[in-house]
Amino acid sequence: MIQQLSLKLLPADAASAAHITQQAAAELGIPAHNITGYHLLKRSIDARSRQAYFILTLQVFINEPFQERVHTAPVYPALPADAPHVIIAGAGPAGLFAALRLIEAGIRPVILERGKDVRARRRDLAALNKTGVVHPDSNYCFGEGGAGTYSDGKLYTRSNKRGDINRILNIFVHFGAEEKIMIDAHPHIGTNKLPHIITAMREQIIASGGEVHFEQKVTALNLHNNTITGVKTASGETFEGKHLILATGHSARDIFTMLHRQHILLEAKPFALGVRIEHPQELIDSAQYHCTTRGEYLPPASYSLVEQVEGRGVFSFCMCPGGIIAPAATDPGELVVNGWSPSKRNNPFANSGMVVTVDESDFAPFAKHGPLAAMYFQQAVEKKAYAAGGGNFVAPAQRMTDFVQKKISATLPECSYVPGLHSADLRTVLPATVHQRLAGAFKAFGRKMKGYYSENAVLVATESRTSSPVRIPRLNDTLEHPQVAGLYPCAEGAGYAGGIVSAAMDGERVAAAIAAKLR
Repeated sequence: MIQQLSLKLLPADAASAAHITQQAAAELGIPAHNITGYHLLKRSIDARSRQAYFILTLQVFINEPFQERVHTAPVYPALPADAPHVIIAGAGPAGLFAALRLIEAGIRPVILERGKDVRARRRDLAALNKTGVVHPDSNYCFGEGGAGTYSDGKLYTRSNKRGDINRILNIFVHFGAEEKIMIDAHPHIGTNKLPHIITAMREQIIASGGEVHFEQKVTALNLHNNTITGVKTASGETFEGKHLILATGHSARDIFTMLHRQHILLEAKPFALGVRIEHPQELIDSAQYHCTTRGEYLPPASYSLVEQVEGRGVFSFCMCPGGIIAPAATDPGELVVNGWSPSKRNNPFANSGMVVTVDESDFAPFAKHGPLAAMYFQQAVEKKAYAAGGGNFVAPAQRMTDFVQKKISATLPECSYVPGLHSADLRTVLPATVHQRLAGAFKAFGRKMKGYYSENAVLVATESRTSSPVRIPRLNDTLEHPQVAGLYPCAEGAGYAGGIVSAAMDGERVAAAIAAKLR
């Protein structure tokens, strides 16, 4: 027989297959030799008490032959020459998963990516970190794989109702991710491994008959009677097509501007704004695991914090244990930071965005820009951050305790941010509605999590690309834009996703809607 059960084990015991078998037998009340094998279905950590435990969900084989786990591989057929085609603007997770879903439906995807492939993109990131030169179309936000490729590769999402999360994870495994992402409560691929997976996806798309064009930035939509007929790109080329999936990401300000210029309906959208906080990883481990030394069997600890301060939410965002802070700007003169972790999460620092919700009252001074008001507000804060850092993407920074006490830091702790830090008063960078609430939240977080409120924590400005400041509306049933037939706003840039998995699911959802229409 096959039986499912849960075990609560010490970290060292959870790392031993023999011990897991012994504990499973004890739980089931049978001899250990009756267990022929097991599958680990889910794994999470319970660190609420002073002793951290692993919670394992197992599928146990009892007195019958053990069967190896089999993942159902997706099938991507070779497309006929006369297959209908769909243009996809953007090769991030939404665009790539939309392309793969279209191929499954017998439709040829034509991907237009403004940036470079993952290998060439890496050289531009090195230049940004070392010389302070940002390539506007090849950076941490733009290029093959989108923002997620070089910003950590976390795969968890709360959007369970938007699609099949396990299907997305299974596709990642098919293209080279480790099977543990199907098991862990908070799956993570790692920035060092994602490029190989993205490359494999692209190769499959091309092998099936799809097209992938790099350095092809969409600059205009071709319309006839409010219907898509194709797109123009910066290279002067025209790509014809009756269906366009617009999956250009939350930082494609030129796309929002282009749509507004063509009188296509947009909406300003609230987002969240703040800083990226970095602590020594040992401090976070000690606070979360209630220990002096983490030990070899526990992963670097993470955290999730939220507090209501003066009527607004203050919350952690994109927490990166064992991670690195990176410059995520897309244009000169603007400073944005983000965080990422390698697959082993073995760097000595832990960083997280800490942000405050902003709304119409914050970007009211930019109302003359209409639906782009929030975007211009966001950009203004990023320009202030760049100026406060002194240029070359040196970031303005402040010790957490000094920030709360309203004094400029005499010294700054060691930090993972390669371009460097400059001591500054972050109250001159952040809007008052943001910095006042951050200061209140830090004290509250210190009460919730011992050691969090610390002079060893440094705030690096600014974390401003949490989500899109613009929403591109779409109909609930067809997922088309309500004004332009054949235009399918998709994922983060359109305001319908917030991370790799949710973006991938939205890409698949839009692709399925188009496939249903073309049947």
